[in-house]
Amino acid sequence: MKKLIYLLLLAVSWPSFAARQFDIEVILFKRNINPEQVNESWPEQLKQVDMQGALSLEDTAALKAKGVTILPSSQYALDTQYNKLKKHAGFTPLAHIAWRQGDQNQANAPKLYITAGRDFSEQFLPDGRTKKSLEQPTSAGSLDTDTNNDGITVTADNSTSLLSDSNNDADTRSDSLYQLNGMLQVYVQHYLFLDANIDLREPSRREVIMTKPLLESIVNEQNAMNTDTATENGIDVNSNVQIGHLQEVKKNIKVEEFLKPYRLSQQRRMRSGEIHYLDNPLLGIIIQVRRVGS
Repeated sequence: MKKLIYLLLLAVSWPSFAARQFDIEVILFKRNINPEQVNESWPEQLKQVDMQGALSLEDTAALKAKGVTILPSSQYALDTQYNKLKKHAGFTPLAHIAWRQGDQNQANAPKLYITAGRDFSEQFLPDGRTKKSLEQPTSAGSLDTDTNNDGITVTADNSTSLLSDSNNDADTRSDSLYQLNGMLQVYVQHYLFLDANIDLREPSRREVIMTKPLLESIVNEQNAMNTDTATENGIDVNSNVQIGHLQEVKKNIKVEEFLKPYRLSQQRRMRSGEIHYLDNPLLGIIIQVRRVGS
């Protein structure tokens, strides 16, 4: 009798042991505002999002091996939300995707590599500089004068750069440089979770100090001249030499265009079937996770 009861309990609970499947639908959109008008500090350089193990939506074989199936648009449930964003003057939808995956923890759940929007690779380098900057002189101390599109004339010394090593911020996955670039992961850890690390890239402008401090070099040159003169006249060359009447050296400023990243990096606990919204002042995500068969 006891064995029969155990078998009945096992039969009743068997569906809970079956691997659950989830349909995940995501809309990514940008706000149609000038990033420079947002009252928030944004770094000009960001550490590259860790894409290790991330799967491209176009790599069908890799997705299948990880148990991921891209869903057709006929199975979308957030078309109403997408169309409202598309018709609103304040927003621009950049991506609307959906996929099916299994019930996996953070260590095993698939990470999806997301790209969308404009491709800036014809205009900008991966580190954010314009490709035109490669055509400018790079010899030490060389100065060039450039007039930008607003008629502002700027002078620059190209011997100095405030940019970090380009390898630190380069998108190494492809030659493209998309407006939207990042990674999404949905996993189960008692609850459903979303990890989102997405960069929105937008052209911007910045002032860069291009000249080296010249005061030290002027003093050194003058000291050397005075030392030579003192030596010729039999004066102790080890005595201190002071230089007066030095004028303040003004810095040369260059206004340059560059591709600036604005990152959305958030983790959100979710409930199956609910529509969740994440955002920063420039970028937003709408996501719904639906349990298959529920």
